[in-house]
Order: sequence, then structure tokens, then C-alpha cells
Amino acid sequence: MKEAMFFAREPGGRVRCGLCRFRCLIDDGARGICAVRENRGGTLYSLVYGKLCAEHADPIEKKPLYHVMPGSRSYSIATVGCNFRCRHCQNYSISQVGRDEPVRGNEQTPQEVVQRAMDMGCRSISYTYTEPTIFFEFAYDTARLAQQAGLRNVFVTNGYISAEALATIAPYLDAANIDLKGFSEGFYRDVVHARLSEVLDSIIEYRKQGIWIELTTLIIPGLNDSDAELQGIASFIATNLGIDTPWHVSQFYPTYTLTDRPRTPTATLRRARDIGLAAGLRYVYEGNVPGQGGENTSCPSCSALLIERYGFAIQTNRIKHGACPDCGAAIAGVGL
Repeated sequence: MKEAMFFAREPGGRVRCGLCRFRCLIDDGARGICAVRENRGGTLYSLVYGKLCAEHADPIEKKPLYHVMPGSRSYSIATVGCNFRCRHCQNYSISQVGRDEPVRGNEQTPQEVVQRAMDMGCRSISYTYTEPTIFFEFAYDTARLAQQAGLRNVFVTNGYISAEALATIAPYLDAANIDLKGFSEGFYRDVVHARLSEVLDSIIEYRKQGIWIELTTLIIPGLNDSDAELQGIASFIATNLGIDTPWHVSQFYPTYTLTDRPRTPTATLRRARDIGLAAGLRYVYEGNVPGQGGENTSCPSCSALLIERYGFAIQTNRIKHGACPDCGAAIAGVGL
């Protein structure tokens, strides 16, 4: 156990958690919505500190981050638990924890994680697979050591962190891929069990903190694939984040409790990509459909092919010192 950051004591032995935007009011002996932060005698504790349920050296493209050190590997870690209840969660076996279940995981220290990342030739550490916000204390301690060791830090997140928690880790956080799962409050309420408005506010806060962000939308047939929703997302990105912000539109496949929807047709992904480009976005990518051409990076100025991808593998990378070798236009990103 580790005493949690971001909580306040309330009357009656309760505590108010301030880590994420749910701001749970937790009775003594109970846990928050994430099921891994528990009130014990008026003190909130993280039950997952250092208890890793997953550790892998992944291509950075798997996050997906296409404009952060392309072709590099990122040491990726997670603990159990999540503050969302997505009906289509592909990692539900580790993200969805019962309020009374024991918390499992392999004990690791921040120092051990940083050393393993370096030993495996990784250039960054990604806090991913479940939701990094809910293992914030461990991520924060690890990120500070990683920065000292010359590694970058990445969040792969649902975008529900509180502004104060984000401000605390921002000096050590280089990039984030944030899920923008849909663009209606109804979708977020019924499919995710959260609020769209809070996610949008959080995404804007990431930008204000100067963290490089890329957004991902998993397009689910009949639920979030209308032109109006896709145009809404594209407009939000262009207006609030800037046209250099990459947008990944990815193929859904039936999983967990959302099994009554088919895979997303490739034509729908192409339509979403076209909508993004029409809104002025420079970098829109099609995900989970390797070999279709929508994974590649082209110069926004002269249209030259710069990075050719197949799945998580880079076939060609022509970017030189962050610029197009043909016309000299700058290509937005981190460590290009």
C-alpha cells in the first residue's frame, strides 16, 4: 500500500479523492470507482503501487503514437484497474476489478522499471494498457527517475485525470495518446459511463501543459460513426488543439460486452479520414487495418511520402531532422 496523493478528509471518516474527474467520495473501508484506491481510517491508499500486471517492450507505434520517436521502442507497464467501464474494453481482464477483489500484480520498484527499460534499449516508458491515472503515484515516481535517466514518458489514457494531478506530472510527461471515444454525451454515458465534457476539458488541459498529444477514436458502427460526430471531433481538434495534432481513427471489433456490432468497414475509416483532412487536419491515420495506406505519414506541404508503415513496423522513414527532405517543411512531433 502507498498513501495516495490528491485526497481530502471529509466528515464521518470519508475522503474525497481528487485524482480523476469523478472525484469520488469514499466511505471508510470502501474503494473509489477505480476499485484500487481505498479509504482506511480516513486515509486514502493506492492498492496498486508497484504491482504490475503487464510489462512489455512495444513499438511506440502501438500506443499509437506516430509522431514520437518513430521506430523506437517504449517500455510499457500497467497495473490492474480503471475508472471507466467501457463496454468494448479490449483489456477488460486487467482493467475491470471488483470492489472486493484482492489486487494482484508483480512487485516492482520505479528504479527496477527504469533499469529494465534501459536494458531493453527502450527510449521511453509508456503507462498504458489499463488507465495510468489510477496508478498515478507509481507512474509519477517512475517518470521522474526516467527523465533523469534520459528516457521520455508517455501516457495512453482515457483523458479523465484531474487538472491538479495533470499539472503535477506534466513536467515529466512528454506525450500522450488520449482516447476521444465519441462526440456525444449519450455515447459516453451509455458505452463508457463517463462524461464527454470532462474528457474535452482534460484534452485541452493537456495542450495547455505543453504535452504532445495524439487522439484516437475507435469507430463503432451505429454508435459513434455518423458524419456529425466525426465532423464534431475533427472540428474540435482543429479549433482547440491545432491542425498538427494527429488523429487516429481505428477499426472496432466485437469484444467484452459489446458483441452485437460488426467490425468497422474500411470504407468507414476512409470516410472518417477524409472528414478529418477536409477539416484541415494534417495528420489523420487509419488504425487496425494494416496495408491499406492510411497508416503512412505524408508531408503536409508537398505531399511526399515520409513514413511508410505496415502495422506497427516502419518500412521507410525519410524525415530528416524533423523536416521533409524534399521541401524542407517542418513535421510536427517529438524526436522526429
